[in-house]
Amino acid sequence: MAKESMKAREVKRAAMCAKYAAKRKKLIEAGQYDALQNIPKNASPVRLHNRCKLTGRPKGYMRQFGISRIQFREMASKGLIPGVKKASW
Repeated sequence: MAKESMKAREVKRAAMCAKYAAKRKKLIEAGQYDALQNIPKNASPVRLHNRCKLTGRPKGYMRQFGISRIQFREMASKGLIPGVKKASW
């Protein structure tokens, strides 16, 4: 399980990214790249990192479900994810 501070940091980055998105787009369209230096670093969408919604794990993230591969496997085995079943042959 990820530290609560790491989860909070990601939430903070996402909020800041959304707040400055319009300003950032406007500056890029106008070609004022020097003015982009005045926007906070955490407002950049490149700094966002996908994390598991349940555990906060940053690696092994499955974009389609929003959870890590480990949580996906556990939930699929228990039948908690509709339309997903364990393969057997």
